[in-house]
Amino acid sequence: MNQYLDTLQPELMNVTRLFRIPDECWEQPRFTWETWEADGQYHCRMTDGDQSAEGAADIPDDADERLRELHRKRAARRLCKQTMYDLCRKVTGEHPAWGSLTGIRPTHLMYEALAQGMDMDEAAAHLIRTFDVTEEKARLLQDIVRVQNQLPPPDDKWMDVYIGIPFCTTRCAYCSFSSGELGKGKLVEPYLAALFREMEAGAQLLHDAGKQLRAVYVGGGTPTSLNEDQLARLLDRMMQLYPGAMEYTVEAGRPDTITPGKLCAIRDAGVGRISINPQTMNDHTLRIIGRGHTARQVEEAYAMAREAGIHHINMDVITGLPGETLADFARTMEAARRLKPESLTVHTLAIKRSSRLHLENAPLPDGDTAAVMVRMGLETAYGMGLEPYYLYRQKQMAGNQENVGYALPGHACQYNVDIMEETTHILALGAGGISKRVYPEEGHIGRAPNVSNIEQYIARVDEMAQRKRELFLG
Repeated sequence: MNQYLDTLQPELMNVTRLFRIPDECWEQPRFTWETWEADGQYHCRMTDGDQSAEGAADIPDDADERLRELHRKRAARRLCKQTMYDLCRKVTGEHPAWGSLTGIRPTHLMYEALAQGMDMDEAAAHLIRTFDVTEEKARLLQDIVRVQNQLPPPDDKWMDVYIGIPFCTTRCAYCSFSSGELGKGKLVEPYLAALFREMEAGAQLLHDAGKQLRAVYVGGGTPTSLNEDQLARLLDRMMQLYPGAMEYTVEAGRPDTITPGKLCAIRDAGVGRISINPQTMNDHTLRIIGRGHTARQVEEAYAMAREAGIHHINMDVITGLPGETLADFARTMEAARRLKPESLTVHTLAIKRSSRLHLENAPLPDGDTAAVMVRMGLETAYGMGLEPYYLYRQKQMAGNQENVGYALPGHACQYNVDIMEETTHILALGAGGISKRVYPEEGHIGRAPNVSNIEQYIARVDEMAQRKRELFLG
């Protein structure tokens, strides 16, 4: 068992963070643990002073040696993390909403239980019993899996395409994405020339790999930071090279970048879904986070999109933004009800290392307040007739909460499900894109990252295209 635990401490630290135990506790010998094997089981005991917790798990015994090692490592590490959780629960008396789960995709555990022959209620009970997840979160996972099961199922034959536009008019304070401020736009034309070349190579790769196109997503950055002519050329090239997808999405995230001409180009290209993302509808907060637009401009952008005949708009909002109160978030939810987006994504603020909020040592908002905001988002979405259809979590997230996408029936974004559940091959084009090849039987994802630096991407685009050929055809 011990051979699987050589790098366990970072995972145990993620568990102690659930209980707000400072990382400094690992610099002194506060926690000790021992592991052993007996009677076909792994055993683990965690100790903190005179308090201890003990757990056991069956040792997996797959016929395939490679899969056996993978499953044994997973079982050993999961047992140690769960035992540490049980100890922290005993010591602090706290009950995190997601129990002992520290991973990004809790839905994977629901699917894992269903694959073992459990029904939905049994799977939810299993998560509550095994991982100490609250009933509220277990029900949320049930609802998400029910919606996902109505979508076209994943299959090795499918591939999604992501096209990245790494430009924004300003950089948000919480942003950690690979993007640069547009400035005078001198890099846009060289970037598009390189991107078009990679798009052509990607279309050939899609053909050579024998894959069928599933969904196409144009993200960023802010794609609508391009001018009207540039955006129209991008969309025209996209439809020439990647026709016939089940779904096309273009992020129009910043309302101050939207014009009637850009919306018409999006509509005329055949794109069915856009995303206009205020993050908050409070002008004071918008200034703090560096958005560079007003709540009024959000209202105007929605009206403009409706007038242009856009019938599926997504709205992104963030709970736990600096200085926001429950009343502030309630105003954002009131605006969502008024604007009636077909889908609503409720994010929880996560301060990433490369964000300005991290660099300025901005504190995470109070966890209890963030949790109330998340519940307010859920209640608002359900009240609008929206259903949850995907969920993921991040480290350093306020209140250890989650990000959830909600949508009207029939409006779930296929690409969002695919990228979050990691069940579909992703061909990612543009600076900072990460292509993914799924190996479902092994539970493994192969990756081919593009360089993030825009100038380096322009200079090395042929290398980026070759990386993808090696991933998917090697």
